[in-house]
Amino acid sequence: MNKVCADAAHALADVHDHATIIAGGFGLSGNPENCILELARKGTKGLTIIANNCGTTDKGLGVLLAQGQVKKMIASYVGENKIFEQQFLSGQLEVELCPQGTLAERIRAGGAGIEAFFTPTGFGTKVAEGKETRDLGGVHCVMETALRGDFAIVKAWKGDRWGNLIYRH
Repeated sequence: MNKVCADAAHALADVHDHATIIAGGFGLSGNPENCILELARKGTKGLTIIANNCGTTDKGLGVLLAQGQVKKMIASYVGENKIFEQQFLSGQLEVELCPQGTLAERIRAGGAGIEAFFTPTGFGTKVAEGKETRDLGGVHCVMETALRGDFAIVKAWKGDRWGNLIYRH
């Protein structure tokens, strides 16, 4: 087994139109810039992106938004991106806002094979609209479904042939 790729083009060769991509990073820190730029170069369209945020107008995942490659964004924070705002308000971009901790747990649940879970976060807000709710031991909770991606892109300092990654700073 050797999961080492020579470059981002090789690593992302299998990414196809309409794929769901989970992207690492927080704000503009730790964004997988090389992968984002390769997806932009490839012109992959109709993407669903699951990430903490959607970058700024010209940085991070904002690069893909600017090229019209993103169909849907699932994120916890969407400020600081004028293109995002324009696409959302025009109906070009589907958006699902999700509290940050819930977003992380939905991704973790997807990886662990858990289809859904209940959380008190978001109960009684727009986040809960259209979702199942329950009273669990006196705590009002919202059912959240797992998130899974076809691909994940992350930024790491070094990787080995088995796919283990080392991060710096």
